[in-house]
Amino acid sequence: MATSYQGNVTNVGATGATEAPVVRSIGLSDLHRALKLGWEDFKAVPSHAIILCLIYPVIGLVLARLVHGYSVLPLLFPIAAGFALLGPFAAIGLYELSRRREIGESASAWDAFEVFRSPSFGAMLGLGALLLAMFVAWIMTAQAVYTAAFGHETAANIPDFANRVLTTSQGWWLIIVGCGVGFLFALAVLCISVISFPLMLDRHAGAGEAIATSIRAVLRNPAPMAAWGLIVAVLLVLGSLPAFLGLAVVIPLLGHATWHLYREVIVPDPTAHPVIPPARPRKPAADFPANLFPWKRL
Repeated sequence: MATSYQGNVTNVGATGATEAPVVRSIGLSDLHRALKLGWEDFKAVPSHAIILCLIYPVIGLVLARLVHGYSVLPLLFPIAAGFALLGPFAAIGLYELSRRREIGESASAWDAFEVFRSPSFGAMLGLGALLLAMFVAWIMTAQAVYTAAFGHETAANIPDFANRVLTTSQGWWLIIVGCGVGFLFALAVLCISVISFPLMLDRHAGAGEAIATSIRAVLRNPAPMAAWGLIVAVLLVLGSLPAFLGLAVVIPLLGHATWHLYREVIVPDPTAHPVIPPARPRKPAADFPANLFPWKRL
């Protein structure tokens, strides 16, 4: 089991030099610890409000499209599964909330936007763009697999679509091939991003260093990381079942837990000293909506 840690904001030494993060071996008990601490963060910080604001408009658009036609039915499951590909980037605000709680600072839902002030936010955007490209590639691949199985003919309605997929040989081929391809996409995202965003937030690492460290973490801990990927997949499926309502709990939980998984995997730099950005004064409600964009300064 990984040793206990003390939260630090960055791992930048007194001379300004940085060292390659040291990856340690973890076990299944460390995954349990990360989930437990993530649950405590979720209960302490109303971060689910952010998730409701970000996810439900997207879900609403998908459902609205279903009302006006069924052409997106073949992509409904791939889109839902794609949350796992975009999740590491979507949760960057949650990492900030967990970081603040770890070092004893106040943390509220609005503090999640402090991540925009991070020196590594540009690197986060770069890696987020890569994940978005992988998400688009996954959707295009899923569409191609469906077309290979059923051609360009669309289902008449939801029961017709379910009947095609579950009761025909083409449907079973679609399930097997689609899940296999989806697994490869998920594996690639897991390898490059399982701890990348927390590392960039904590140590202000570049995207290249973060990806390389994430891959090293997976290679050193293949079984625990495979178990973590399975946990993420199962929780996302469970959260999606009741009309996606469960995602309001699942995604914040996984976001907070990912920060603590990072702490379990990466050895803190003993030469580091905290570099804490100056506190930003709270702006009054009269400044709304300008105060939603803390990186804007007049």
